[in-house]
Amino acid sequence: MSHLSLTRLDPVEDTVEEWTSGSGSHSQAVLTPAEMFAYMDRSPTVLIVDSQEVNRRVMRGMLKQEPYRILEAGQAMDAISILEHERVDLVILDLMMPGISGLELCRRIKSSRRTQLLPVLMLTSVQGIESEVAGLASGADEFLNRPLHPTVVRTRIRAMLRNKAAVDSLDEAETILFALAQAVEQRDPYTAGHCDRLSRYAVELGNALGLPRPQLLALHRGGFLHDIGKISVPDSILFKKSRLNEDEWTLMRSHTVRGEAICRPMKNLAPVLPIIRNHHERWDGSGYPDQLRGESIPLLARILQIADIYDALTTERPYKAALNMHEALEILAAETRNGWRDPELTALFAELIERGIFQHSTPAAADEELRKMETSLLHMGRSVMD
Repeated sequence: MSHLSLTRLDPVEDTVEEWTSGSGSHSQAVLTPAEMFAYMDRSPTVLIVDSQEVNRRVMRGMLKQEPYRILEAGQAMDAISILEHERVDLVILDLMMPGISGLELCRRIKSSRRTQLLPVLMLTSVQGIESEVAGLASGADEFLNRPLHPTVVRTRIRAMLRNKAAVDSLDEAETILFALAQAVEQRDPYTAGHCDRLSRYAVELGNALGLPRPQLLALHRGGFLHDIGKISVPDSILFKKSRLNEDEWTLMRSHTVRGEAICRPMKNLAPVLPIIRNHHERWDGSGYPDQLRGESIPLLARILQIADIYDALTTERPYKAALNMHEALEILAAETRNGWRDPELTALFAELIERGIFQHSTPAAADEELRKMETSLLHMGRSVMD
């Protein structure tokens, strides 16, 4: 029996090394969905949504030899309930259903951030190109007309489940990165809760600037991932109470580029990379690692930098007591006069602090997706660290 073919990411060197079956081989066998999901320690779950019981029975018969967990729904609302409570890997959906149609259900699936990557195979007995166009326009990933050919159906489903397993593996890799970032934070009891507060400050400042949702999500993620490169910094340096020597300081400053390298293989983290790399730049060009100056420093990095400094000033650390709001804002203002910080962002941040924005609201309080992400990260961190 051949070994499963896996991909190992070496993020620091930004390389991808293939592990394949056999010695010295550079070819990869195509994994079945069952093998890919077995690697994740579960079987694929397929949800069949059709108002006609006979159609559901026919589909079950086509898939009875496959190692799938089959769920069924006779109407759209039942399917929505299942999707809320079950982990589904593929939806097989009839186009024509009473009440909420298959087209509308597909649109709802694809419009929710939680299920937008869930593959949908749409079926119909209605002939004509118009039905296929409507189905694909609603977000369906594949479209088949009845009468169905069992071999075609099974092959199409296997291909869709392979893609879903690949997407899930990326999600798990991202989860590991966030857990790693929280592990960095929890190395130091003085920084407990720092990432969560930093994300809140940064997103609220982004809201005040009118930034679009993708940039707010990048700020939220950046709050958790900005110092992930410190995983490579020894405790003897990270927690040293005396001044660092030149070699130690060089290693400490390397956490920005190392963090960027760790996260670079994750394509959906691309908007976060400038935050990780450049959150220690200074307005006058005296920062690191790239000595960027003024507005050449990425905006999101400038936003997170101000939030990061404020939280560090207002929390207790081994080398200092926590400062109050006014003391922290005065230091930020002094650093701005010294040419280190973005004057406009610092002034806006100070205004938000003095108005009590962060005390009376959560960032993007009306944004359900950010709240869900925050809760998910919190639960994930707890489960990994337990």
